[in-house]
Amino acid sequence: MTRNAFRMAAMAAAISTLGLGALSVPAVAGQNSDNTAARPTQDNSVALVVLNGDPLSTYVKTKPAKGKKIDFGNTNVKAYRAQLSALRNDYKAWLRANVPGAKVTGEFDIALNAVAVQLNGASLAQVSGTSMVKSAQYQALYYPSAADPDLALISAPAAWATAGGSATAGDGIRVAIVDSGIDTTHPCFADTGYPAQTQVGDRSFTNNKVIAAKVFSNRTPQRGYTAEAVGEHGTHVAGTVACNYATPAKVGNVTIPYGISGVAPRALLGNYNVFPGDLANARSEDILNALEAAYADGFDVANMSLGGGSHGAQDLLTVAVDNLDQANMVVAVANGNSGPGFSTVESPGMAARALSAGASTVPHFVGVPISAAGGSYGGATGDFGTVTAPLTAPLAVVTGSVNGLNTACSALPAGSLSGQIALITRGSCSFSTKIRNVQGAGAAAVVVSNNVAGTPIAMGTDGTAGQPTIPAYMVALEDGMSLKAAAGAATTISNTAAYFLTSSANADIMAGFSSQGPTDVDVRVKPDVVAPGVNVLSSIPHQFCSAPPCFAFFQGTSMATPHLAGSAAIVRQQHPDWSAANVRSAIVNTADWGVLKAASNGSTIVYDGNTAGAGRENLAAAVNAKVALDPVSVSFGAVPSGSGQTRSATVTLTNLSGAAQTYSLAVSPVSGSGVGFSVSTPSVTLAAGASTTVSVSANAAQGATAGGKQAVLWISSGGAPVAHAVLYTLVK
Repeated sequence: MTRNAFRMAAMAAAISTLGLGALSVPAVAGQNSDNTAARPTQDNSVALVVLNGDPLSTYVKTKPAKGKKIDFGNTNVKAYRAQLSALRNDYKAWLRANVPGAKVTGEFDIALNAVAVQLNGASLAQVSGTSMVKSAQYQALYYPSAADPDLALISAPAAWATAGGSATAGDGIRVAIVDSGIDTTHPCFADTGYPAQTQVGDRSFTNNKVIAAKVFSNRTPQRGYTAEAVGEHGTHVAGTVACNYATPAKVGNVTIPYGISGVAPRALLGNYNVFPGDLANARSEDILNALEAAYADGFDVANMSLGGGSHGAQDLLTVAVDNLDQANMVVAVANGNSGPGFSTVESPGMAARALSAGASTVPHFVGVPISAAGGSYGGATGDFGTVTAPLTAPLAVVTGSVNGLNTACSALPAGSLSGQIALITRGSCSFSTKIRNVQGAGAAAVVVSNNVAGTPIAMGTDGTAGQPTIPAYMVALEDGMSLKAAAGAATTISNTAAYFLTSSANADIMAGFSSQGPTDVDVRVKPDVVAPGVNVLSSIPHQFCSAPPCFAFFQGTSMATPHLAGSAAIVRQQHPDWSAANVRSAIVNTADWGVLKAASNGSTIVYDGNTAGAGRENLAAAVNAKVALDPVSVSFGAVPSGSGQTRSATVTLTNLSGAAQTYSLAVSPVSGSGVGFSVSTPSVTLAAGASTTVSVSANAAQGATAGGKQAVLWISSGGAPVAHAVLYTLVK
């Protein structure tokens, strides 16, 4: 695929690329393009059929002890695995006899005790018409959601310093990238200085840094796909997780003034390619196959920068993610790019035990100076044309209803912009559409004003035929408003690109596209935590620039997720005895609270847990976590307005500190009236490694006003906060 074509697929993929097969499809909105085209969320030609009997991850005799993984050589594990295999064989025999047209295409026993079935016209009722079957679902489609400033924002260098610095950060921890492949020719993944590793899968695409390369696409075996990184998305994600420390980078002809690094630069990676070749989505069974393969291959963390539409509380992909967490694999998942708006969280980011990522801004970009009426503004470059020599022309402000500017999503009068530089706004349609319409009106170039606070982004095309050819740039919202006031002025677009690092005020702004909770059935808080996901600079494959190695700025919760996966690798490296649940809690419950700002104005602090989770992650705090909470947030569900109910839930506290601790507990309200929140005890004392449970409650008054109600449970030690968790209920 061309770079632009894949980028649109990945947008749809960020919204749908990590498309799982026939499970629900939480969209992971596109990286750099404002594309709002609907994508299919379900494949009704295939199903996941769950059989009776627990999978290995949860069966009482095979599930691993806390902090351990399944021992596949254990006698009990071998015996039970054989038992599950026999049960699947019984089901396959039944299927051949009773639904001969249907065909089993995949088998699972780690995360789920299930089979994938090609229906070939059969119904769910037909393939589940035996007492051997527990449940059946159509497979969903998922898409790839998508001095290093973003590392500084999450305090990664400070976390590295606690255990040997960058030279050992993440050393030996294995992170599976369930995505579109990893380009091992990129210097981010060079294996110089790495010890010899056992490599699995297609050795054409592995080395001693990327130690696994496997492809998963059960519906298209005849196409002979390999694990090769044909698209950009997976290589970009992998670079954020574990690009080698201080790798020199250029974007176009612009040298980046620092070497880029992954969050866990010494981690080992696995390429579990579920979007091979030109495939824009993946089915549930492909993703399940990839996850189970990664677990069996010994990977500690999985990154899934993908999403699709959710199908209720028992979406099978979310069940699989929860089970793998209990089997001691941390699974980081994009929350989705379907925001703004509540209850836009996607699957499998909605999984209770997923480490779900929301996205915030990084204040840097590559662009050119744009000058008008005595002011100079940075215009971010992207996939569209740029000027080859300085261009000076009158500024034509195309007026409309978004901050006084037109979205240019409909055709503009022919010749109305002839020879001018047009100023329009981001929003409502793809960048390709709006720039094409401006070009059709005769403009010499176009400047797109951002419609949310923060720095401008690199605009991507929508992959359609007939892309516009005029030069196109994006400026920040405040710069767009300044340019609007310069209507008619002679405006100059420079041809000299540069790296722009802007004010820290442009950092930690919530991405407008970042999906929000609560989940649609059990009303749980999502995302869990927020990480940088706007203007994230990372690696892309060699075929996407004229002078490799190639790098690019992408946007999406797809880009936030690998920050969490890399963080999980750092925490796990420094605390190998912690369980996956402990690692998740360390990252979520130590996040920086009260630092994220609203996309609308870039200044109002966001305290809503269903927008910002527990806050923006702080890796230095995570590696020094003193207590773990399970669950990492608490929802009391939906409460009828007139009921006057009190609901309670338990939270398990585990002392992670290595010494006896006394923890103080308190609840502070955040938003909403008519509901009071409380905790059962003001303090607990725990020996090193010990756990206890406390009760938290929500008391809804009769007639409480409708809407979300929220508080924060604060855990303190020695008078200082050491953890916090969002408490939430919805009055209906």
